[in-house]
Amino acid sequence: MNHALLKYRNLDEILKAVGGPVNLLRSSSLGPYVFPVVAPEYSNWRAEQQAWKNDCALLNLSYHMTDLYLSGPDVMPLLTKVGLNKFGTFPTNRGKQIIAASHDGYMIGDGICFHTSDDLYRVVGPPMISDWVQFNAESGNYNVQMERDETITFRGGEPKIYIYQIQGPHALKLMSDVTDGKLPEIGFFHIGEFQIKGYPVRALRHGMAGAPGFELFGPWKDQKFVLEALEKAGEKYNLRKVGSLAYPTTTLESGWMPLPCPAIYHSEAMKPYREWMTPMHLEVMGSLGGSFESTNIVDYYMDPVEIGYGRFIDFSKDFIGKEALAQKVKNPKRKKVTLVWNEDDVMQVMRDSIYPDKSPAKFMNLPLAVYSTFQYDAVVKTESTPAYPSTLATVPMQVRCCRSRSWILNSANRARNWWCVGANRTHGDRRWRKTRFMKSVPRLRRHLSIRS
Repeated sequence: MNHALLKYRNLDEILKAVGGPVNLLRSSSLGPYVFPVVAPEYSNWRAEQQAWKNDCALLNLSYHMTDLYLSGPDVMPLLTKVGLNKFGTFPTNRGKQIIAASHDGYMIGDGICFHTSDDLYRVVGPPMISDWVQFNAESGNYNVQMERDETITFRGGEPKIYIYQIQGPHALKLMSDVTDGKLPEIGFFHIGEFQIKGYPVRALRHGMAGAPGFELFGPWKDQKFVLEALEKAGEKYNLRKVGSLAYPTTTLESGWMPLPCPAIYHSEAMKPYREWMTPMHLEVMGSLGGSFESTNIVDYYMDPVEIGYGRFIDFSKDFIGKEALAQKVKNPKRKKVTLVWNEDDVMQVMRDSIYPDKSPAKFMNLPLAVYSTFQYDAVVKTESTPAYPSTLATVPMQVRCCRSRSWILNSANRARNWWCVGANRTHGDRRWRKTRFMKSVPRLRRHLSIRS
């Protein structure tokens, strides 16, 4: 991080000192979100990607997420005020997504809330959602107690709990074996309780690639024994541990956007939050990268409707951003899609980035071409790539190699003769990467936001 920022008390002071949020985030050298401790690869990232599709995969989520524990009589009033989605009665042993918007209806972040006992809830995910919940709990009139277990990147010591995911077509069989046939029936986004080799374990049931999956958690002191049991039981199912290179590509399976630029930097309504936020928060240290350029931070924001959360909004209750989101539901401007890149074009970009006699192009990091905390590349409709293109997309563009040997692009419009400008502008790199999308896209999934 920029240590010069530590002399300021909060984000609001920093923004005034550096000339605004775009200057702050563009000048950061932090890079993409870090997945600490877990090895980059345990076999290789291609085989690890294949594992959750064809066999069985083990993912270690113990280190990189922020856990915010909430208890007290006002937890549910707090969650329903901060979260735009429906919570209902939210009984114990259930999980729910929590989605948060700003007062003017832009995205702040989202995560998962676990209700694990009568008076204990755990909000987990990128720190943006935990920060916003914590601020509202502290600044509002809520009778809530909090305990924060920070990502290990920002503190020493061991995590409070372990979190392992078992995913893939054979996940259910593996879990049945490792529990000696005593795995209870667990509904989707319900939490089951059972034992593995005598150690108590809880698991949230969800899934990837169309198959049942499990997110196991328990006391950190048991993590070694549970992990060993999972690996032993997984031998017959070709279980592979997933490293930190392949892990972030799982978000593209579901189309989840884990790190949109949080809508906290611009409005007067957010000033108290900016004054609460210290220089050590990721929202202050994070970097803004990519070829899309604007001096207006609002151009980097997204709203919950355009990224696919419109159907989850519960307008029957009061929540932050309700009035603004009601208008956005009536007048949507973008939607979330996936574009598939032509393999020959991608190989040409890579050749151009390596050999000096080719046109300058930025190398596509594999398996995920993300170079900053908040990645925003431009997609333009043109047969050339001008120095400052007319931008038709203002959303994160992330490229990854997928199992079908096609290439997924997180951005753009309706997939006809579009050009991608994908230089890394975090550190002032003005070289443009030019890649033509295939004219006929065989698979168009709802992944990313586009302008209509």
